[in-house]
Amino acid sequence: MTPEQHEKLQSILNRARKLVFFGGAGVSTESGIPDFRSVDGLYNQKYDYPPETILSATFFYRHTEEFYRFYRDKMLCLDAKPNAAHRKLAELEATGHLAAVVTQNIDGLHQLAGSKVVDELHGSVHRNYCQKCGALYDAHWILESAGIPKCEKCGGLVKPDVVLYEEGLPNDTIEHAVNAISQADVLIVGGTSLNVYPAAGFLRYFNGSHLIVMNRDETSADKNADLIIRDQIGEALDSVAVQ
Repeated sequence: MTPEQHEKLQSILNRARKLVFFGGAGVSTESGIPDFRSVDGLYNQKYDYPPETILSATFFYRHTEEFYRFYRDKMLCLDAKPNAAHRKLAELEATGHLAAVVTQNIDGLHQLAGSKVVDELHGSVHRNYCQKCGALYDAHWILESAGIPKCEKCGGLVKPDVVLYEEGLPNDTIEHAVNAISQADVLIVGGTSLNVYPAAGFLRYFNGSHLIVMNRDETSADKNADLIIRDQIGEALDSVAVQ
C-alpha cells in the first residue's frame, strides 16, 4: 500500500460514523485457509468431482459419505487463528467505529477474534444439527466422527449449518445484513471476487459516501470505489490507527 493510499484510508475511517465490512475468502487466506476457487485443479487430483458439485445440496443427500470426506479434509480448518484483519475489525467494533461484519466465510474467525455483530451469510462450520431431532454438534465432533455422522440421540443425519449450493440464505441474516449495508456511510469490501450471488448483490443497497475495495484481483465494485487496495487485507487494516 502506498503512503497516499494509507493516508486516504486513514482519513476515510477517521470520518466514518457507521462503518460496515463485507468480506469473503480472501480475509481468511492470511490465516492459512485456502480459497478453494483458486485451487480447483489441486482438489480435482484427489476428488472425482469439483468443489462446487460436492458442496451442493443434491450431492450432500445423494453422496453423503463422499461429501463428508471432502468436508472434513478441506472445509474444517479448526487450527486456523484470526489474523490481523480479523483482530483490527474486532478492535474497530469494540471502539464503536464498526457497526457490523457481513461475511461469506464459514470459519468463525471473526467471532474468535472478538467481533460480536457478524452476519454469516453462508452459515458456520461450528454449528451442526441433527435433521431429525435438532440436536446440535460442534465442528470438532464432526471432524472426529467417521463416515456419515449420525445423531447420538436419535440416529438422524447430522448436517452442517452451512449454506450449500442450491440452498437459500437465511432470511433473518439477509435482513440484518441488508439493513447494515444500507445504513452504512462507509463500506469496505474485502477479499471477495463478488461472483457469488445472492451475497454479492447486497452491495446495491449501499448508498453511503465512501466505498473501499481491498482485493487481490479486480472486482465489479472497482468502478464505484473511492479507494482500491491490492495488498493483503490484514496488512492494510493493521496500518490503520483507531482513534
